Amino acid sequence: MSFCWADLLFEMDEAGKLVFATGATEPFVGKKAAELVGSNFAELFIPEELPDVQQFLRGVSQRGRFDTSILKLKRKQGLPLPVMAAGYCLDGVFYVALRMRSGSMSSATDRVERNEKTGLVNHEAFSETASQRIKQLAEMGQKAEVSILSLEGFGDLKGRLPGAVADNLLARVGETLRANAVDGDAATQIGDNQFSLVHQNSLDMAQLTAQIQELAKSADPKGEGVKIDTASLNMEGAETLTQEDMAKGLLYAMNNFQREAGKGFNLADLSTNIKTLVAKGVSEVNGFKRVVAEGKFFVALQPIIDIKNGDVHHYEALCRFNTAVPGESPYRYITFAEETGLIHDFDLAMAKKVVDWLSKMPRNNNKYRVAVNISGFSIGVPQYVEALHALIKENPWTQGKLMFEITESSRMSDLEAANSFIQALRKKGHHVCLDDFGAGAASFQYLSALEVDVVKIDGSAVKNAQKAPKGRAFLSALTELCTRLGVETIAEMIDTPETLSFVRDCRCDYVQGFLFGKPSANLADFNPLPNINLFKRRPG
Repeated sequence: MSFCWADLLFEMDEAGKLVFATGATEPFVGKKAAELVGSNFAELFIPEELPDVQQFLRGVSQRGRFDTSILKLKRKQGLPLPVMAAGYCLDGVFYVALRMRSGSMSSATDRVERNEKTGLVNHEAFSETASQRIKQLAEMGQKAEVSILSLEGFGDLKGRLPGAVADNLLARVGETLRANAVDGDAATQIGDNQFSLVHQNSLDMAQLTAQIQELAKSADPKGEGVKIDTASLNMEGAETLTQEDMAKGLLYAMNNFQREAGKGFNLADLSTNIKTLVAKGVSEVNGFKRVVAEGKFFVALQPIIDIKNGDVHHYEALCRFNTAVPGESPYRYITFAEETGLIHDFDLAMAKKVVDWLSKMPRNNNKYRVAVNISGFSIGVPQYVEALHALIKENPWTQGKLMFEITESSRMSDLEAANSFIQALRKKGHHVCLDDFGAGAASFQYLSALEVDVVKIDGSAVKNAQKAPKGRAFLSALTELCTRLGVETIAEMIDTPETLSFVRDCRCDYVQGFLFGKPSANLADFNPLPNINLFKRRPG
């Protein structure tokens, strides 16, 4: 029997007395492995678990092996830690393996994917489960803190390690953080070099940083490791906040730090009061909701051009907000909507704007066709899907005129459900495009699992192919594959005649980019089309 998945390994006699222990026992149970030898296995768990521990050991004894039971470890600080236990018995000697249970308690972490290398949850799940645990501890009369650790030089260290060694280091760091979190799960990775966790205020942060520094130093061929800076959020007044508002404040802090890390941002700047963060987070959320509800944005269009003749095939609808800065990029607002889970509300509002725009155009031809963006996140929100289909049903004349472009495809966790959503749109006469298609393996997975009409080749993929010696061959093979699958291709970020010539040679079907005009609310800006002379026009 292999225990390669275990965090902790124990050997004990028939009475449950430990004769051997190994693994990261200290962050789990507060004692070093050698200190556990001679103690009773059952003493590692909370008293309420004694019947279950005894039943588990009986099962191991009677069957020779037992997979898998859930038991709760007793901890010096924080909530009890649920772990998976498996064991076998040979000649009266018991061998037991314990592993931290992923998503061990009922929270946001039960419903999200983890980073496959660290085992840590994403920001949204972290903010939700963190706020939940903080409130639970407050009700128990205990205090918790949210700390952020910045590992200076961690990125460089990973870069000079072999892939498997770097992955193992990430996994060990993730395990150490989770083992010190209040429930064994309230930890996340903020950026390449930054992590955060919720812990009781009695946690020895110096000891935690020393553990991580030792992991890094042991893995480093130079023996240097990393320098770690830490900061903790001031949780004063947290007990007066609702769990929802606290989650918003934590998410605001995590996302703000991720955006600013590496820009001279001082970690100490985050050592601020949670109520202040909540106020900022709630204010931004409510402000964005007002923008969406009041329609304080407009549609700018950018043409998608047939590469053979320069005809406009359709337009992509892009958002522009009514801000104090004319022409300000919407990137910050869209990113905020994605980070705070509001993107589905915005996607629906944008679809309504486009339908309203199309309603003012002649309906007796398909000259005016517009693609509206849908975030991969929105596809998984039932109320958005229901509202979008209701919008289409109310406006059947949009068939053949309204197209959809799926962005942020990495947020689609259920590809089967996503494909069902796509096919429902296609059956109603609406073409669907998959955005951000590139050279990564995930793109081919999406192409295999999702039946779409068009894929848009990411601008960075085009530029990289243009630079690489084998880039032309690769991009040509990609477009050939799409052709065989009956899927058309759009190359984006076509800003120079040279790039146009390159993607034409690679047999892309359509192009989009500043070479043919920047996004505009005025279609007259594309009549005549800028640089139309670069295409072979049909006679007449």
